[in-house]
Amino acid sequence: MPKLSVISINLNNRLGLEKTIKSVIDQSFQDFEYIVIDGASTDGSIDVIKANADKFSYWVSEKDKGIYHAQNKGIAHANGEYLLFLNSGDYLYSSNVLQTFFSKNYSEDILYGDLMLDNGGGKPTYLSSPNPITYE
Repeated sequence: MPKLSVISINLNNRLGLEKTIKSVIDQSFQDFEYIVIDGASTDGSIDVIKANADKFSYWVSEKDKGIYHAQNKGIAHANGEYLLFLNSGDYLYSSNVLQTFFSKNYSEDILYGDLMLDNGGGKPTYLSSPNPITYE
């Protein structure tokens, strides 16, 4: 069983999907499977998916009932111990993010980390995760 299942959801965001896929396949950590769920895009996203098909454990392009339906389709094909939803346009900050994260042997059910929020203005904002995480 892979340590991680990365699930990317896409709908007509070819450029974002390219960035997302590149950030995932360039990771130094490789104990993951990669699943792509596309909502029948018409903008060339399918060509990007097909060009990278050998990097995915599963992919599909078909109409769905929205993002959560698409995420559930990804979950249904996931075999990883952990799930990471990295939707089109989202990307991993560097090629060693997953290696750094999984260098520790976690036993927790939920893992989380900090993030950089990039609204396209040229200056990403660092957002620190709460410690500890709570239901609130």
